[in-house]
Amino acid sequence: MNAPLPPNIAEEVITPASHDLGAFSVRRALPARSRTMVGPFIFVDQFGPAHLPEGSAMDVRPHPHINLATVTWLFEGAIDHRDSLGSFATIRPGQVNLMTAGSGIVHSERSPLAERAGGPHLYGMQTWLALPDGREEIDPAFESRADLPLVEGGGTSARVIMGSLWGAAAPTTQYAQTIYAEIALAPGGAIPLDADSDERAIMLVGGEAEVEGMSLTLYDLVVLKPGAALTLRSARGGRVMLMGGEAFTTPRHVWWNFVSSSRERINQAKDDWRQGRFPLVPGDSDEFIPIPQVATTVSYP
Repeated sequence: MNAPLPPNIAEEVITPASHDLGAFSVRRALPARSRTMVGPFIFVDQFGPAHLPEGSAMDVRPHPHINLATVTWLFEGAIDHRDSLGSFATIRPGQVNLMTAGSGIVHSERSPLAERAGGPHLYGMQTWLALPDGREEIDPAFESRADLPLVEGGGTSARVIMGSLWGAAAPTTQYAQTIYAEIALAPGGAIPLDADSDERAIMLVGGEAEVEGMSLTLYDLVVLKPGAALTLRSARGGRVMLMGGEAFTTPRHVWWNFVSSSRERINQAKDDWRQGRFPLVPGDSDEFIPIPQVATTVSYP
């Protein structure tokens, strides 16, 4: 039996479902049976750390998205991104890739050729943001940014990926109010956690840390009490992701790679992918991921 949560700190702790992909593991915290979203975050995957065998690679073939924005963040390694807008970028640590699907986009994610011979390193986060009411069908877009503020002090180094935190604002596009940051704590380090957002959560992704005396378990997503003034600390050093933002009042549905406030729109996207009506990815159009009979990523409204 799990110990009761401190009511002044956490609302919920979500232990992610772990998927063993052979050379590395992916841990999915959202969507979960008990909760679909934290702020605009509707999908939270953590992968690695892993060193793939020589000659192997991560090869995620072209696949579609609608009504969401993907956010890719790496601690180690590199990923080549290509999409149906013709965008190409190699994402590396300290750089954020934000791909806005809106009315529909197709993309692929693969290990760069230069990384394959020695065996790619993979360690990072893949998250999706639901787009707010009235903006779900905006035009697709892509941006890659490395000009992200670094906030240092108190034995911590925090990179602001999205939103405004600790007096610093990231230039990354927001569609709903969003906070997202990577916090590296040195031994004895401490940092206050933003209390202004409607919803927020933290995930320990390396080392050890605690918040107000509550120890964090590696990879668990801890949904924090709204409005509570909390401090994150580490005695021996750790790495923590902070995420959250504006609470959505209209429910969102998830099925496979599709997110929408409308089940009918998701069904249309399913049919569009089956019938080949999504655009191709320039430079990566020979393969694609077929639509599954049963989706492993679903919401539970």
